[in-house]
Amino acid sequence: MAIFLLKRLAQGLLIVWLTTTITFFLIHAAPGEPFSQLLEDPRSTPESIAAIRARYGLDRPLVEQYGRFLVAVTSGNLGESFTYARPVSAVLADALPLTLLLMGTALVFGFAGGITLGTLQGARAGGWFDRLTGGFAVLVASLPDFWLALLAVLLFAGSWPITGAITPTLSPSAPFLVRAIDVLRHLVLPAGVLALLVSATVSRYQRAALIDVLPNGWMRTARAKGVRERAVLFRHALRNALLPTITLGGLAVPALLGGAVFVEVTFAWPGMGSLAVQALGDRDYPLVLAVVMLSSALVAIGAAAADLASAAVDPRQ
Repeated sequence: MAIFLLKRLAQGLLIVWLTTTITFFLIHAAPGEPFSQLLEDPRSTPESIAAIRARYGLDRPLVEQYGRFLVAVTSGNLGESFTYARPVSAVLADALPLTLLLMGTALVFGFAGGITLGTLQGARAGGWFDRLTGGFAVLVASLPDFWLALLAVLLFAGSWPITGAITPTLSPSAPFLVRAIDVLRHLVLPAGVLALLVSATVSRYQRAALIDVLPNGWMRTARAKGVRERAVLFRHALRNALLPTITLGGLAVPALLGGAVFVEVTFAWPGMGSLAVQALGDRDYPLVLAVVMLSSALVAIGAAAADLASAAVDPRQ
């Protein structure tokens, strides 16, 4: 197990370094510059602009900037955000918990719903329930994330919170339970959209995996021993059919991160997705690179967690 974790750690570090390096050179090569508003301000002088560029090291050669970036990151310094004039770590500390809350809620409810639905479909494959819910799942899975988010906004605008993570008029001194309920109300729509997309995809994988398991000989043996059908389905068949779905969990993290960007922007959810879009528009290099690094790390952690979970539920272990 220790060797496995060390290998996964090395792979994760390599993935983070590669994605961050590629992003570093791509964003510097993209059109546009940081502080574009300052450059367009007629009151700005060439000396003041040069001073700001020198402050952030933007006047140095690109290779030197990359070297400085690596040295700073290895020492735990992510730099200062151009847009917020704050340490990048502080900006991320505000946005990361909200993104983890959104993604965690969507993953838990999405996989729980998808596994349950796929199991019920696979147990009676070809029946009316399987055809009806299967067609609906395919329809939902084929919808773009932003389209489904916009549809939710159109349907529930006026009757449910559709923007932000908390009501602006709610006092910070309000009781904790009141503030928690308010956050949960704002979480319902964005997390619900992501969970619906996840469950639609997971249900198709779970259904196919269960159909492959049910005809096996050891399933007939369990029934011949007098084991109830529900126990055969959920205790024996489902455990074996979960392996491909758990592996899908590691792959769902990057897909969910991408979908969370559109959903966060649509619902004005102040997480990493909204932060990344704004940072790209402002050419906030340190913030963009930090978001990419953190997203890559989450993907690597998700893949490692999926492998560990697969080993834990594998009946051969």
